Amino acid sequence: MEKSFRVMDLRQAGPEAIDAVIDGASPEEAVRKVLGIEVVRGGSKRDLVAKVYWQPVGQPLTMVRLYAKIEDGRRY
Repeated sequence: MEKSFRVMDLRQAGPEAIDAVIDGASPEEAVRKVLGIEVVRGGSKRDLVAKVYWQPVGQPLTMVRLYAKIEDGRRY
């Protein structure tokens, strides 16, 4: 079941930054759809790329920070 996620791009500031609402199965999928990059839930601060918000029915607002996926020194 798809949910609605608000994706906030943290790579840029100001009016160029992406702030979009999109449906997806997970926060990671929402970021892939909006930003076109692979992300993970843990990483170093310099690799932080997005915050994703959603609100499950009857629950408080939830947020997760997502980081660029790094393998063999390369970002995906």
